[in-house]
Amino acid sequence: MSVIESKLNYANPESMLNTGLTDKEAKHKLQTHGPNILAERKKISPLKILFEQFTDLMVIILMVSTVISGFMGEMTEAITIIAIVVINAIMGFVQEFKTEKTMEALKSLAAPNAKVIRNEQLVSIPAEEIVPGDILVIEAGDRIAADAAVLESSGLQVDESLLTGESVPVEKSPLKSSKAIVDPYDKKSSVYMGTVITGGRGKAIVYATGMKTEMGHIADMIQNIEDEETPLQKRLAHLGRFIAVGCLLICAIVSVTGVIRGEKLFNMLLSGISLAVAAVPEGLPAIVTISLALGVQRMLKRNALIRKLPAVETLGCASIICSDKTGTLTENKMTVRKIYAAGYQLSVTGNGYNVEGSFLVDNRASDPLKVDGIKLALEIGAFCNNSVITRPASESSAIGRIKSIFSKQETLKISGDPTEIALTIAAAKAGITQSDLNGTYQRIDELPFDSDRKCMSIVCKNDKGEIYVFTKGAPDMIIDKCSRIMSARGIIKLDELTKRSITKINDGMATDALRVIGLAYRKLETGNYSSRTKNVESDLIFVGLMGLIDPPRKEAVEAVQKCRFAGIKPVMITGDHKLTATAIARELNIFCDGDNVLTGAEMDKMSEAQLEAIAPSVSVYARVSPKHKLQIVKVLKRLGHIVAMTGDGVNDAPAVKEADIGVSMGITGTDVTKEASSMVLLDDNFATIVAAVEEGRVIYNNIRKFIRYMLACNLGEVLTMFLGMLMWLPIPLLPIQILWVNLVTDGLPAIALGLDPAENDIMMRKPRGSKDTIFSHGLLRLIVSRGIFIGLSTLGVFVSILYFVNNVELARTGAFMTLVMTQLIHVFECKSETRNIFEIPLTNNIPLILAVLCSLAMILGVVYIPVFQVIFETVPLGLNEWLLILGFSLLGPVLSSLLGKGRRRQ
Repeated sequence: MSVIESKLNYANPESMLNTGLTDKEAKHKLQTHGPNILAERKKISPLKILFEQFTDLMVIILMVSTVISGFMGEMTEAITIIAIVVINAIMGFVQEFKTEKTMEALKSLAAPNAKVIRNEQLVSIPAEEIVPGDILVIEAGDRIAADAAVLESSGLQVDESLLTGESVPVEKSPLKSSKAIVDPYDKKSSVYMGTVITGGRGKAIVYATGMKTEMGHIADMIQNIEDEETPLQKRLAHLGRFIAVGCLLICAIVSVTGVIRGEKLFNMLLSGISLAVAAVPEGLPAIVTISLALGVQRMLKRNALIRKLPAVETLGCASIICSDKTGTLTENKMTVRKIYAAGYQLSVTGNGYNVEGSFLVDNRASDPLKVDGIKLALEIGAFCNNSVITRPASESSAIGRIKSIFSKQETLKISGDPTEIALTIAAAKAGITQSDLNGTYQRIDELPFDSDRKCMSIVCKNDKGEIYVFTKGAPDMIIDKCSRIMSARGIIKLDELTKRSITKINDGMATDALRVIGLAYRKLETGNYSSRTKNVESDLIFVGLMGLIDPPRKEAVEAVQKCRFAGIKPVMITGDHKLTATAIARELNIFCDGDNVLTGAEMDKMSEAQLEAIAPSVSVYARVSPKHKLQIVKVLKRLGHIVAMTGDGVNDAPAVKEADIGVSMGITGTDVTKEASSMVLLDDNFATIVAAVEEGRVIYNNIRKFIRYMLACNLGEVLTMFLGMLMWLPIPLLPIQILWVNLVTDGLPAIALGLDPAENDIMMRKPRGSKDTIFSHGLLRLIVSRGIFIGLSTLGVFVSILYFVNNVELARTGAFMTLVMTQLIHVFECKSETRNIFEIPLTNNIPLILAVLCSLAMILGVVYIPVFQVIFETVPLGLNEWLLILGFSLLGPVLSSLLGKGRRRQ
C-alpha cells in the first residue's frame, strides 16, 4: 500500500479524479483534520516584551545610579542615564517585537483559494477548507494549497525553490500507486503547499493539510526554537555582575576607611557613593549602541542589511559559516563549460550572462564556427530553446551600443529556463544570436520536454524550404534515438564502440559536476510536416554534448580564503547531488583533502554522538532537508562554535533562526527567511558575509577598547581615593571633582574611541571562543596594570605638591588635573591591545583627537575660570606643577613601553 493510500484509506485514489469528495465527506474530514492553516503559538504581550527590557542587571545598576546622581544634585548625569536606558529599551523592544512577524510571513505563502473537484464539479474554495482526499486541479501560475500527490500530469513543472533552495523547476510525473513515497526531496510525484506551478497542468490528491504539510513542519520547527542571548549580551551581562559587586565594595571600603581615620560619616558616605557612581560606566550601553549603529551603516554600504543590532558583533566571533551553494557561493547562472562535437573537446571561458568568452582546444583559442559540427551544436542548443535574451531599448541606439562596447559587457534582459539561457549565451559567445537563427530558421512546431521522453524537440524550416528537427535532452536518451553521428569526417554510422566513447565523455563531464545535455538533429524526408507526423524523434544524427555548471563566484573564492586566514571554517550545505556539491566546494577551496562529505541519508543513520564526532571534519553537506539543516546547526553549537547560517527558501528558516547569526538572501530570499534572520545580504553574495564578519570584529574590538579605557580610568580613581586614605592623607579628590572627571573623560573621548578604524591584522586572528569573557586574552591584565599607574601617578602628584608646597587645594587641583591627563593619554593607548602608544598610528581617528582636545578645554576651564574655581574648589596651576603633572602622566606609557606591556594577545 502506498503512503497516499494509507493516509487516505482509499484503495484506488485515481478513481476519484473526476468525482472528488462529496460535501458531506469534506465536512466530516474538516472536523477530523481541522482547517488547512498554519497554527501559531500564543504571542508574547508587547507590554511583557517592554518590561523585560528593564530586567537586565546592567540596566538596574544604571537606574540605581540615576537615583544616586539625582540625590547628589547631578541632574545632567541623571537625565543622561535615563535617556540611555530608555533608548536601549526601545531598541530591544522593537527587535524582539519584529521576530513575531516570522509566522505572519510564513502564513502569507499559503494560497488564498484553490480549485478542487467536489460532487463531480470543478469549484473554487478557500484554501483553509481543503481536506485530505480533495482533488486539486492545478495549472501554470497556481500556488499549491496543500501537500498532494500528482495523479494526472501534462508537462507539469513546479518551482520548489522556497523549500529546496534550488531555482531549477522540478518535473512532476503521475504517482504510481504501487510505489511508496519516502524521501520528501526525492518525490517526483508530490507537490507541496506554498510552491508555484511554472508550467503544464494536472490533478493531484491531497494527503496532508495545515501543520502536517512540509510547510507546517517548518513552521513547527521555527516556533519551537527559543531565542538565545548573543555572545555580546552574555559578555555584557558578565561585566554587569562584575561592576555590581565592585560598586558595593568600593562604596563600603572607602566609607569605612574614612570613618576609621576620623572623617565625618556623611562626607565619607558621599565620597564612597561618588566613587561608586564614577565606577559605573554608564556610557557603556550608549557606546555599544553607537558602535553597533555605525557598524550597521558601514555594513549597508557593503550590501549587508542588519535587522537585529547585536548581530553586528555576533558576526565578529563566528567560527563557522554554513552557506547555501546556489546563488551565494555560485552565480546562480548556469554556464556552458565544455562542448564535445565532431571529435573535438572544447572548453568555454566566461561566466554568467556575459556574452564575452573564448573557445579553447588544448588551452589554445579556436574559432568554433570553422567546424560544422561545433557550429551546428551551438545552433541546436540556442534554437531548440525558449529563453529570450534582448538588449534594453537604450542599447538599441548608437550611443547605447558604443557604451556597451566600452563597458566590455552588454546589459542584457534575460528570461527563461537557466539551462536554456546558458545554451543561448554559449552560442552568442561564438557570434550566433537568436535574431540570426530566427532569420535562418522558421519554427513550425515544438515537442515540449516531458519526464518520459527526457528531451525537447523543435521542428523548423530553413530559408531553402528544408524541414529539420532539432532535439536536446538527456544524453542517454538522445544517444538511443540516434543511428548516425556527425564526425570530423562527415556523417557516419553510430556504432557501439562510438556510443561507448560518447558515454565515457558524458561520464567524465558528470564527474566534474557538469550537467550534460545531448544534441541531435535530422532532416525530415518529406517536404510536408504536421503535428500528426510520427517518429519525429527517431533515426537522429548525434551532434554533440554540452556540459553546464553554475560556476563559483570569483569573489567567493577570495572570501573563502579570507575565512581560512581568519580561522573561520566555511561549510557548504546544499540540496544538490553529492558529486556536484563536492566539485564546487573543491573549486572554492571549501573542500580539501581529508575533509568529509555527508548526505542527509547518511545523517539519518547516525546517532547524535556519531554526528558530533564527524562534524568537525565535514565541509560539505549534500541532499539535506530542513530537518538536517537545523540538526547541523544544533550540533555545531553544541561543539562550542558560533555559527552563521545562510538561507533563502522557507526550508532554511528554522536553521537560520536557530543559528547564532542567521543570514538571509535579499534577492532570492523569501519573506519568511528574512523575518527569521538577523542579517540580509542585498547581493546574495558569500563575500558580503565575510565583509560583515570583518566589520563585526572591528566593532567588538572597539567595545573592548572602550571597556579597557573606562575600567582602567575608574580603577585609577578608586585607587587614588583608597590609597590616600590608607596613607592617612587628606582626601585627594572631592566628590564634585570625581563626578566632573567622570563626565569629562567618560564622554566624548570614549565615544570617539568607538569610531576607531580596523587594525591591519583584524582578519588574521582566530575567532573568539564561545566561552571567552569580555576580559579574555589579557584585557584584565591591561586594565589592572594601567589602572594602578593612573592611581599611583595621581597620588604621586598629590603627595609631591602637598609635601613641597603644603597646600591642600593646590595638591587636589594637581591630582585632579593629573587624573584627567593620564586618562586622556591612556585613551590613545587603548587603540591597540598588541602595540604600545609609540607604535600606534595616533592620527587615523580624527574624532578622537578632537574629543580629547574638547575634554582638555573643559578641564582647563574648571581650573582657570574663577567662577568654576569656586564651584569645584580648584586653584590655578603654575609651571612647576605642570611639569610635575606631565612627568607623572607620561610615566605609565613610558614604563609600559619599556616593560613590553604592549605585547600581542595570545
